[in-house]
Amino acid sequence: MSDDNSHSSDPLNSSKKGFFSLLLSQLFHGEPKNRDELLALIRDSGQNELIDEDTRDMLEGVMDIADQRVRDIMIPRSQMITLKRNQTLDECLDVIIESAHSRFPVISEDKDHIEGILMAKDLLPFMRSDAEAFSMEKVLRPAVVVPESKRVDRMLKEFRSQRYHMAIVIDEFGGVSGLVTIEDILELIVGEIEDEYDEEEDIDFRQLSRHTWTVRALASIEDFNESFGTHFSDEEVDTIGGLVMQAFGHLPARGESIDIDGYQFKVAMADSRRIIQVHVKMPEDAAQPKLDE
Repeated sequence: MSDDNSHSSDPLNSSKKGFFSLLLSQLFHGEPKNRDELLALIRDSGQNELIDEDTRDMLEGVMDIADQRVRDIMIPRSQMITLKRNQTLDECLDVIIESAHSRFPVISEDKDHIEGILMAKDLLPFMRSDAEAFSMEKVLRPAVVVPESKRVDRMLKEFRSQRYHMAIVIDEFGGVSGLVTIEDILELIVGEIEDEYDEEEDIDFRQLSRHTWTVRALASIEDFNESFGTHFSDEEVDTIGGLVMQAFGHLPARGESIDIDGYQFKVAMADSRRIIQVHVKMPEDAAQPKLDE
């Protein structure tokens, strides 16, 4: 018996073919009619094992970036690691080694005065010769400036077409509000990108952008309320992960989100037994959290 006949008699394979035919039929007849229907098709594709879980999450991530602005994902001004134009080679190397970053905004007076971008690799020639020959002017590259209202999908397209990886973000008054990198956008699609130099930190709350925070699922509701000025009940559950699971009524998968009292909780990491990490998006008018130094 041929392989084709063997496959055609497989009920599971027939189910997949039937779903795939339905998918093609909807696409070629102008359907799905809206974004929600397209998302439903993607999720159904996962349930029918036409695509795996990681592929489903990436497709949802690709759709999400069109709805977001640079301000939603940027590294805020307060967390920008910068170099000063008058720093020596050794001083620059100290900052580079401590931060383990590869690109740095170079400032003059303060963070509103960006002189350009320094790439760590451009310092290598000076490390092999006389350090006295180093000057910031020799390695400074032009800084790309973008408005914080720029759509994330357009930002990604610009990163790819112009072949740069970092941009300075400015507000409507021309002040520097943060920076954005191509990695920030890719993490929206594929999840957090870590390398061998990233250290695992036991930190409950870590800021991603002006209104978005990464929160450990094991963080206590009491600590969250105290830091964020919220009033979530801890009578039935003690942790943020428990709060989110209670709101869903089931164990949510990575990428699922839910609103709780105006705060959006999106599952960033989870396994078959528990939530590990969530991204919390605060309301626009919410005060910044008060965290212990």
